[in-house]
Amino acid sequence: MATKKETHARIADNKKAAFNYFFEEKFEAGLVLQGWEVKALREGKAQLTDGYVVIRDGELFLIGCQINPLKTASTHVKPEAARTKKLLMHKDQIRRLIGKVEQKGHTLVPIQLYWKEGRAKVEIALARGKATHDKRDTIKEREGKREVERAMKERHR
Repeated sequence: MATKKETHARIADNKKAAFNYFFEEKFEAGLVLQGWEVKALREGKAQLTDGYVVIRDGELFLIGCQINPLKTASTHVKPEAARTKKLLMHKDQIRRLIGKVEQKGHTLVPIQLYWKEGRAKVEIALARGKATHDKRDTIKEREGKREVERAMKERHR
């Protein structure tokens, strides 16, 4: 039985989220988009850095995700770059997330935006905020990796 290898074309990443949060669980959600937004995503005109996910009336919404309209946007549509976008997930997954987000210190953060089988998807994470000392540890770890890479590069010259 041959398995089909899935490829995901990345649109945007939220690198800042990994620095500010510990990810406990990751989920995939679909996006409800307008036509101009799909065209802009195909051109890579998206930014997730300031985005976050909220739960209203048992539904998930992505807020703060910037999708910049193309210069050739339609004349009869007024594009809004920071429009609130509805996320699509199964009801049982949403109920599970609601229970976990209500716990102290947990939030939902968008990690990346990508294409999957022609549809725009967003990967969201159930996250817990990092304290300042945790962020310092992350910086030290990153600098240590850079030092090792530099040393290996010098050694192989």
